Amino acid sequence: MKLLVVIDMQNDFVTGVLGTKEAQGILPLVNEKIAKAQRVLYTLDTHGENYLSTQEGQKLPIVHCVKGTWGHALADGLLVKDGSEKIEKPTFGSVVLSETVRGMFERGEIDSVELIGVCTDICVISNAMLLKTYCTELPVSVDARCCAGVTPQSHETALKAMRACQIDIE
Repeated sequence: MKLLVVIDMQNDFVTGVLGTKEAQGILPLVNEKIAKAQRVLYTLDTHGENYLSTQEGQKLPIVHCVKGTWGHALADGLLVKDGSEKIEKPTFGSVVLSETVRGMFERGEIDSVELIGVCTDICVISNAMLLKTYCTELPVSVDARCCAGVTPQSHETALKAMRACQIDIE
């Protein structure tokens, strides 16, 4: 069974403070993919009130995805599958996600993983690379049609980088 991982499809990244027309544009395709998936896991970029004093906050001084706010919630209109798991992550890539997926793979619960979501060039690529590192024999893919980057150019650059690291780009 293929596991679908929906990366950071949260209000702040779709229509909120860091939203883009590209992120808004992929929402219908993301929902179609979620509807067809047997097993779905969602990640949530998660920050505290002290975000601006963190290293990330100093390099990207835009408060976003603060736990408990509208911006932190999964995007309005995003399909959330019953029984799906949500993993909060404090930064771009998630060790918890990688360890969770590795456990599923080792127990024979999944035979591949596909990533979709935002931002292709930050969180999608970070998690795809971690999954390839933690699960070297697990096929990892990214559906480019269901991802959006900070810019269309950085989206394409990230796809090329992932392809070079043996991540299948669909």
